[in-house]
Amino acid sequence: MLGGALQLIAMGWANIGAAVAPDAALASVASAIIYVKTGNFTDEGQNLAIVAAITLGTVGLALTMVVRTLSVAIVHRADAAAEKGDFRGVEFWHIVALACQGLRIAIPSTFLLFLPTETVQGALAALPDWFTKGMAIGGGFVVAVGYAMVINMMATPEVWPFFFLGFALAPLNQLTLIATGIIGVVLAVVYIRLSQNTGGSGGGGSQAGSGDPLGDILNDY
Repeated sequence: MLGGALQLIAMGWANIGAAVAPDAALASVASAIIYVKTGNFTDEGQNLAIVAAITLGTVGLALTMVVRTLSVAIVHRADAAAEKGDFRGVEFWHIVALACQGLRIAIPSTFLLFLPTETVQGALAALPDWFTKGMAIGGGFVVAVGYAMVINMMATPEVWPFFFLGFALAPLNQLTLIATGIIGVVLAVVYIRLSQNTGGSGGGGSQAGSGDPLGDILNDY
């Protein structure tokens, strides 16, 4: 549940111009650690973990800037190795750059792992209600933005039927992930096979279709 909530929030995070989105990687890993250490797996505990994720994601921007500053020097080193034809040097500096990205998440996460559980619980309990509730409400706003972005990308006549079909299948608790995946694969195969049919639009006319049978059917209606 925590992962799904964070995924919905992260859909609304985007880099726009000079504005950098919060660090989703650090937010997800650190909030999962905090969620487990608190031992409160109710909705209240989940909201506290989401608040911690948003806060740590914002703080993680400082680590992101540090890593990007180091990456400038690393890129110059890799360029120097490339000018000499040193492929091993280029590969080495690429690995160093990737390691810096990993350490950006590993160091704070390790620090949280070694913190006593009582310390984490006490720090979260000390947060005022106005802060936790305000961050939870703000996270809900970001979820709405993420939904809007997804719907905006799906706003085509060809995809709308699958979108509403997902809402129809969502209440069925008996469907497992495997069953849902099989349904998705079957629908994709059917859609591809119908797309290969470049005949009429389905309305009985002699006019050739656009190559998208679902779009032609919706246009007829």
